[in-house]
Amino acid sequence: MARFARIITASPADIDELGHVNNAVWVAWIQDLAVAHWNALATAAERDACIWVVTRHEIDYRGNLRVGETVTAETWVPDPPRGARFDRQVRFLSAQGKVLVAAVTSWALIDRASGRLMRVPADMAERFREGPATS
Repeated sequence: MARFARIITASPADIDELGHVNNAVWVAWIQDLAVAHWNALATAAERDACIWVVTRHEIDYRGNLRVGETVTAETWVPDPPRGARFDRQVRFLSAQGKVLVAAVTSWALIDRASGRLMRVPADMAERFREGPATS
């Protein structure tokens, strides 16, 4: 499986009145991670021809992160697409390896020219499901 990872450090702007990363920030990090994964593995032609949109987020918050603390953000696509859609797994691990946030997000592929859903090509799906970890 092609896992993609990034290290993220919580900044003061990420923190809410409870002193930890705001839920909306976790959602933004999920999207940023997915986009970075796409940009790392998609060809220039694919990036020009199509774009992904989120259709659903399911998020479990299991811990907190405070300003200055870091997490390892990981994402991967465990299963083949279903037509234009696939599910992406995401998790954020503390420095101790504890899962702080876990998510399953559903994405749909859109043809930029027509604005319509398009079937995920098999070669594209294969790239996101197999291979060594990247970052």
